[in-house]
Amino acid sequence: MQITSEEFFKARREFIKLGAMASLAAINAKASELGLSGDDAFFTVLKSKAENETGRAITDFDDATSYVNFYEFSTNKAIAAKKANALDISGWSVEVGGLCERPMRLNYDDLLKFKLQKRIYRFRCVEAWSMVVPWVGFELARLLELVRPASEAKYVKFTTLYDPQKFPDQASSFGAIPYPYVEGLRLDEAMHPLTLLAVGMYDKPLLGANGAPVRLVVPWKYGFKSIKSISKIELIDKQPPTTWQTLAPDEYGFYANVNPDVAHPRWSQAKERMLGSFSRVNTLLFNGYDEVAPLYAGMDLRAFY
Repeated sequence: MQITSEEFFKARREFIKLGAMASLAAINAKASELGLSGDDAFFTVLKSKAENETGRAITDFDDATSYVNFYEFSTNKAIAAKKANALDISGWSVEVGGLCERPMRLNYDDLLKFKLQKRIYRFRCVEAWSMVVPWVGFELARLLELVRPASEAKYVKFTTLYDPQKFPDQASSFGAIPYPYVEGLRLDEAMHPLTLLAVGMYDKPLLGANGAPVRLVVPWKYGFKSIKSISKIELIDKQPPTTWQTLAPDEYGFYANVNPDVAHPRWSQAKERMLGSFSRVNTLLFNGYDEVAPLYAGMDLRAFY
């Protein structure tokens, strides 16, 4: 599933000069100059298909990009998707710091210098719907290795950009959500090879609705853990208070591992509805990613939900 991307980076340097993804029309115009075609030009070297080992069909692109939770824009999924796709990401940067030896700030071009991979993952929302998405990104571990976590670092905290001009509902008082949105992982979870920082999906750049310009993807956890539009990554020594855990700790635990045997207080998690279908399928422990089970050896998964 790994893709070497030297040609991609050469093309992307040209695109970055046009302001990253600020104008897809401009990107496509430059793609034509380079002899590339359409939106596929963004991930031009991702022609080789990653294996779909999920046992399920890949979700239709329109379903995956129009049915989203992004409360910073709206609590209505379709409205949020429409509003979010106008997100201006020009000048975006991600600050990486905290308990580490080499803190750094990365712009979008820097993120694209990592070895990009195409990963087809199941994605399970806590609301009991699911999808299968071909992401493009790199292992979070590669970034953490660069900044060299200090020995006392035990957790990784992620924060979405706070800017009510870009994210209008951050200024709303609905539900008393304490923006900016914050999520966190244990350091060993963050370093697991499945944990991805995604910059694209379906061989295209991430849309605003799906967390442009960079988001976390943790496929064995409920979707709210996969924080969108990241602006800060911090290595810390204590478990961070996260947004949904702070709002409703009896409903949204810190670990949020997909578990059919642990019901949400208001609905069962035993089955899930796949987007684009009315059929319901059985939910799998860890969303089917059994290789992460050793991370939780000896833990009571009902207590640490």
